[in-house]
Amino acid sequence: MTKNLVIVESPAKAKTIEGYLGKDFKVASSYGHVRDLPKGDKAIDIEHNFKPTYEISKDKAEVIRELKKLSKEAENIYLASDDDREGEAISWHLKETLKLKDEKTKRIVFHEITKNAILNALSTPRTIDFDLVNAQQARRILDRLVGFELSPILWKKIKTGLSAGRVQSVAVRLVVDQERSIDKFQASSSYKVNALFDLERNRQLLAELNKRFSTEQEAQDFLQSCVNANYSISNLETKPAKKSPAPPFTTSTLQQEAGRKLGFSVSQTMALAQRLYEAGKISYMRTDSVNLSDEALKSASREITSEYGNEFVETRKFKTKSDSAQEAHEAIRPTDFSARTGSADRQEQRLYELIWKRAIASQMADAKLEKTTAVIAIEGQTPIDYTFQAKGEVVKFEGFLKVYIESTDEEENGTENQKMLPPLQVGQKLDLNHIKARQLFSRPPARFTEASLVKKLEEMGIGRPSTYAPTISTIQKRGYILKESREGIERQYLELILENNQITNSKKTEITGAEKNKLFPTNIAMVVSDFLVDHFPNVTDYSFTARVEKEFDEIARGQKEWSQMISDFYGNFHPRVEKTEQIERSEVGSSRELGTDPKTGKKVIARLGRFGPIVQLGEANEESEEKPQYASLRKGQFIESITLEDALELFKLPREVGSYEEKPMVAAIGRFGPYIRHEGKFYSLGKDYDPHTVTSEEAIQVIEAKRKADAEKFIKSFEENPDVQILN
Repeated sequence: MTKNLVIVESPAKAKTIEGYLGKDFKVASSYGHVRDLPKGDKAIDIEHNFKPTYEISKDKAEVIRELKKLSKEAENIYLASDDDREGEAISWHLKETLKLKDEKTKRIVFHEITKNAILNALSTPRTIDFDLVNAQQARRILDRLVGFELSPILWKKIKTGLSAGRVQSVAVRLVVDQERSIDKFQASSSYKVNALFDLERNRQLLAELNKRFSTEQEAQDFLQSCVNANYSISNLETKPAKKSPAPPFTTSTLQQEAGRKLGFSVSQTMALAQRLYEAGKISYMRTDSVNLSDEALKSASREITSEYGNEFVETRKFKTKSDSAQEAHEAIRPTDFSARTGSADRQEQRLYELIWKRAIASQMADAKLEKTTAVIAIEGQTPIDYTFQAKGEVVKFEGFLKVYIESTDEEENGTENQKMLPPLQVGQKLDLNHIKARQLFSRPPARFTEASLVKKLEEMGIGRPSTYAPTISTIQKRGYILKESREGIERQYLELILENNQITNSKKTEITGAEKNKLFPTNIAMVVSDFLVDHFPNVTDYSFTARVEKEFDEIARGQKEWSQMISDFYGNFHPRVEKTEQIERSEVGSSRELGTDPKTGKKVIARLGRFGPIVQLGEANEESEEKPQYASLRKGQFIESITLEDALELFKLPREVGSYEEKPMVAAIGRFGPYIRHEGKFYSLGKDYDPHTVTSEEAIQVIEAKRKADAEKFIKSFEENPDVQILN
C-alpha cells in the first residue's frame, strides 16, 4: 500500500519530483485537465445561475481509472497541480472526479521543482481555494457563452466555420486597426545632414547637423553656405550617466525578449520554458510578478561575487506595476544560479541562458558611463544657430552590461549605437572630408510581431500570463492573422554631397517596407472585426475586455460572486445576439462594388467567396445561362481598399506563361492557392511565386522540382499486394 500519493499535471514533472521523495511516496500525473464543459448547448444551465455541467474527457478515462486505484490505496493524497487559477481548478476537478475524502486530501503548491521547494510544500499543505476555482470557472463559462452564441451568427451572416472569442476578437481587432493606420499613412520626407571630418593618425569624426531640412532646396542652400567654410570644436561637454538593469522576466517579457533575441514564436517560448520548469531548472513560467524570493536574491549575489567580484553586486527588489500580479509568485529565474547549463537540447539551453542572464543582471550594479558631446561650429555663410554635433559614450564601469543588454523593438529600425569619440580639444580646427544631406522618409506605424502584440495586450490589461500564447496561436489557426515575412519595394531617394567645395546631386534607390515575421490581417479578419465592432461593441471594446479581466481578479480575491458577474455580462450580451440574428446577410460589409468594366460594361464586385476573398465580373443570368467570372485577390490586397484597376488586372488569370516540352504552361489560382497547369497536371507555386508575374523559366523549375520529388517518393512496392507501398 502507498502511504502518500502526489498528483501533478505532467509526467515529466512527476518524474523529477519522484526523484526527490523517498519510498513512502508515489507521484502520478493527471496529464492536465481531466474534465471540461461538454460540446453542445447542455454545458451551461443559464436558467439556474449558469450552473456548469462537466464531463470526463474521453482521452482521460484510463488516467482516471489508474488514479482512482492509486488514491484508494493511499493514506494521504496531495494535489500538486500548478499554483495558478488553472492549477487550482485542476485540483478541484480531480477531487470531485476521484471522490476524494476531505480528511485525507491536501493541496500543495510550489513555484519551482527543487527538493527544498517540494519538502516545504509538503510541510505546509492547505485546502483547495474556491475563490481561485471560481475565477477560472467564470472565465471558462463566459468564454464558452461568447463563443457558443457568436460563432453561429458569424456562420450565418459571413462564412461557415468562423469563430469568435472574447480575447481573440480583441487581438484580431488590434491587428486590423494597425493595418488600417499603416494603409492610411502618408510618408513625408526630410533631409538629414551628416559631416565627416578627417583627424590626425587616420582617425575620423562623424557629426550630425542640429537641424533637419524639409525640402531639397533648403538642404541645397545649406550646403551652398558651407562652401569654403571652416570648422572647429566650439564646446566639449562630458557628463556622467548610468544604466540600470531590467527586472527579471515575467511571462510576457520573456516572450518578447525570446522573440527579439532568439527568434522564437510565443508558443515555442512557452513550450521550451515548460520543459525547463518540469525538469526543475527554472521557476514557474506563468507569472506577472517581477519579485524574487530572499533565497533567490542571496543565491544570485553569491554567484555574482564569485564570478565577477563584490563590486558587481547590487541587490534589488523590483515591484510589479500590475494590480492583478500575485506577489507571492516569483519572476522567472533559474532554480540554481550556479548552474550555467539547463539542458542538453540546444533551444532549451538558449532560453535557459537568456533567463539566467536576465535574472543575474537584475541583481548587478548599474553600469557607469561617461557621455561626451562635441559641438562643431561652422565659420561660413550659414545662419548662426547651425552647428554639427558628435556624440559618444565611454563605459567607465560595466556593471550588469558584463552579462546582459535588453533588446528593444526599435532596434529593427536601425538605431545607431553611440561610439567612443577620439581625443578632442576646444578650439581644435577640423578638416572637412564631406557633408552629406540624405533624404529620409517618415515610417508608418510598425506591424505587430507576436511578442509586440502580447506586450500591447498586457499594457491594455487584456489577458493574463496563461492566455497570451493560446490567444496568439488561435488567431493564426483560425485564419484571421497570418505571420509572414514580405519583401520590400524599391524607392528612390535624393542625396546631396559637398566634397572639395563642389555640390553633387544624385538619385539612389533603397528597399523599403520589408517585413520579417510580422502579423498581417486577412480579409476575413477585417470583415469579422467590423461586424463585431458594429453589433457587439462590448466584445471587441478594449476597456470593456480589460474590465472583465479585473472582475475575474476580484472573484479570485473573494470580492465578487462569479455567477452574478456572468449574469451582468449575459444580460447585455444575449439581447444583442437575438437582435443581430434579424440582420440581412446583404447588410454585412463583406462585399463592395468597385465599378464597371470598360470593355464589357459589366459590374465588378469584391467580396468574400467560399474559399477566400474574390473579385467578380458580371452576374449570373438564367436566361442566357451566362455565368460571372471570378478571380482571387493577391496577397496583401483587401476587399475594402482594392481599386477597379487592380481588380481588372486579376481577371488576366489564367494566363499562358510559356511552353515546355511543346505543351503550354498556364498559371492560375485555385482553391488551394496558385499553381501551374501543364499536360493536365497541377504544380503548386506555393508562397514563392506570384501567378501574375511567374516567368517561363521559374515555371519549368517548379515542374522539374515536383517531378524529382515524385520520383524519389517511391521506395518500394510489393507484387503480391500493390496497395502496400513504402513512400518517402
